[in-house]
Amino acid sequence: MIVALILVFIACLVLRFPIAFALGLACLVYLLLAGFPLIVLPMKMYSGIDVFVLLSVPGFILAGNLMNHGGLTEKIINFCNHLLGHIRGGLALANIGASMLFAGISGTAVSDTASIGSVMIPAMKREGYGEGFSCAITAASSTVGPIIPPSVPMIIAATLSGLSVGKLFLAGAVPGFLLGVGLMVVAYFISVRENYPKHPRSSLAQIAKSFVDTFWALLMTFIILFGIIGGVFTPTEASIIAVVYAVLVGLLVYRKLNFRKIQVIVLDSMKTSASLMVLIGFANLFGWILVTERLPQLISTEILGLTTNKYLVLLLINLLLIFVGTFMETIAALLILFPILLKVAGSVGVDPIHFAVIAVLNLIIGLTTPPVGVCLFVASSIGKVSIGKVSKASLPFLAVSLIVLILVTLIPELSLFLPQLIMD
Repeated sequence: MIVALILVFIACLVLRFPIAFALGLACLVYLLLAGFPLIVLPMKMYSGIDVFVLLSVPGFILAGNLMNHGGLTEKIINFCNHLLGHIRGGLALANIGASMLFAGISGTAVSDTASIGSVMIPAMKREGYGEGFSCAITAASSTVGPIIPPSVPMIIAATLSGLSVGKLFLAGAVPGFLLGVGLMVVAYFISVRENYPKHPRSSLAQIAKSFVDTFWALLMTFIILFGIIGGVFTPTEASIIAVVYAVLVGLLVYRKLNFRKIQVIVLDSMKTSASLMVLIGFANLFGWILVTERLPQLISTEILGLTTNKYLVLLLINLLLIFVGTFMETIAALLILFPILLKVAGSVGVDPIHFAVIAVLNLIIGLTTPPVGVCLFVASSIGKVSIGKVSKASLPFLAVSLIVLILVTLIPELSLFLPQLIMD
């Protein structure tokens, strides 16, 4: 039966079914063949969605969309350009900086690629940057957001494991910073080699004015982060505060929003949230089937049968997650694999918070791994560039991402230092 489940799932992926439909159809085939009553399907879907912390996900998705349409994202990009534009390849550095400040509030790396890429890729091409490079740096920089807090994938990981959302947010801060800085270093050397343009240095007055314009956009991230870590409000409450804040700033400060536009944004966010909740529901059913068939125990036995060395086990898990991340969206892969692999990692003494950061980092790197990384396809479609050219240009950034992954895997303190310092 489990073979039929996996074969149907893989076949649906090959046929480019949406992940949620692929999961649902595979589960339906399994239930029919195994003779389970179909009432199991809605029961397990509902139990997967009926988790309090998941209420924050629609809020953060709506907040990210309000930021995009309310002028907050443009202000962040403009501020980064004033700070970094005078350096060779400054617009590429601003691209990465904007992703670090935007911090994944839009929901996922794919969303960040689409939202920031729609602004940055055309701007970089107009200024003479290579089209492949422009798309590659946008795809690579979008992977920083889901690591730096606040992060929707971290919320999903917390939901699946029972870990503290605040601790996971803090655990991703240092690895996210390392990843962002590493991408900036590579982008700078490529820009020097290709003689990409730079802008005149902005005066302190211009930087100060840009900071004032951006202040309200930056304040949103700090309110959410420190409110959750400080115990002032829960992640769900934080998402609602983020929505209210984005509406007020978009309406009253930047004046890019109106009630007609808000209606469209809310509708789009509802569609995204609904599709994500269906995905979570089907993934919970899929996971229940895997547990019923004792697949987690089988995988654990097979991996530990090869080696019980902590670092070799992590190496095998890293290879698996990067491979899966190349063709599956981060949240979908987390929902299916994270609970299984967490048990394997825990059996060799890996801290669960450390492993959550490793898992998320692996999966977002997979999104920019040639030739089928999802973010590469999104960036190439925005820039109207062949996927081959974007994949080739992305290789130096992929190398940096893998170096950061190795450091995070081998040095647990990079992930655990801040949670232990602030929350223990």
